[in-house]
Amino acid sequence: MLPYPQIDPVAIAIGPLQIHWYGLMYLIGIGGAWWLASLRVQRFAPEWPKDKLSDLVFWVAMGVIVGGRLGYVLFYDLAAYTNQPSLILQVWKGGMSFHGGLIGVLLCSWIFARRNGKSFFELMDFIAPFVPIGLG
Repeated sequence: MLPYPQIDPVAIAIGPLQIHWYGLMYLIGIGGAWWLASLRVQRFAPEWPKDKLSDLVFWVAMGVIVGGRLGYVLFYDLAAYTNQPSLILQVWKGGMSFHGGLIGVLLCSWIFARRNGKSFFELMDFIAPFVPIGLG
């Protein structure tokens, strides 16, 4: 049997402030996707103003975070969260789901596309190369 590595989930602790590896990876994933989006927008959609790109990144990031958390709550331990709803906001205790994040991103992307006169599939074609960065 292979030993399971014991990795401290806290990357940096400064007094009571703790920064977890998981949170850093979200930051790196969203930041990396934003960087690639800024390169792609210059090449494939130069008519997009920078504030639209910032709005897109914000909407998609909210879809990942809120959708991931709500997906975990709904799909994995609904009874516990129903009994104690304050646990939903305690993200430092963990609990995100991939499929909830995916649903959140699709929903937020659809809303963004409608509000900005783009087709959903056109926006998905633009977003698709960012997915591996976020999943990494």
